[in-house]
Amino acid sequence: MKNDKMKQQYRVNEQIRVREVRIVGDNGSTVVPTRDALNMAREQGVDLVEISPNANPPVCRLIDYSKFLYQQKKRAKEMKAKQVKVEVKEIRFGPQTDEHDYQFKLKHAKEFLEEGNKVRAYVFFRGRSILFKEQGEVLLLRFANDLEDVGKVEGMPSLEGKKMFLYLAPKKAGEKKKSQQARDREASEAVAKEAKAAQTADMKDVDTETPANGGLFANAKISADALKKLTETEE
Repeated sequence: MKNDKMKQQYRVNEQIRVREVRIVGDNGSTVVPTRDALNMAREQGVDLVEISPNANPPVCRLIDYSKFLYQQKKRAKEMKAKQVKVEVKEIRFGPQTDEHDYQFKLKHAKEFLEEGNKVRAYVFFRGRSILFKEQGEVLLLRFANDLEDVGKVEGMPSLEGKKMFLYLAPKKAGEKKKSQQARDREASEAVAKEAKAAQTADMKDVDTETPANGGLFANAKISADALKKLTETEE
């Protein structure tokens, strides 16, 4: 059935009834009358396959039709294999979840997001615990904040019946937010780098062997001038 459906997507040989077509191949492309293209296909023992009917003129290839269908099927299979299946993982809390249980669920949520899955976290209010809905909202906001490096919030906590939901999606590569500690470290490294560069520049200014600064002769002249000023002061 799949092959029959794929065959219906392409016109072949005499099914192509336009006046001219563009033939593409390893050596480039050329526009020729459709009759000439069909003759070329017969001479090479292959088929004239229309691969882009909406182009002007339509684009065709000279190829064995069975081989062409096999290549298309293989390519579709490879693309399907590359597609990442995103699942929605649930994390359930109570309005008064203890710290140990919170950390345990936080760890699992982080793993889910790093694997590319979405996370639906919710607080379930049983009976009169609905009175603690504000506490549940604070819990979910803390949860989102603790996962900000790997997940992004798709909506603020919302109450639906006896459940308050929070949805998190995985961050894309390169979207990871730097921690404050990392930012502080980078700033310190930048300051240290600038200080080192300034120190190097100062050393170059007093380098007695640097021709640009006059070398030994320049320093000797500076010392002589200083001694002269000192002598004049004493007199």
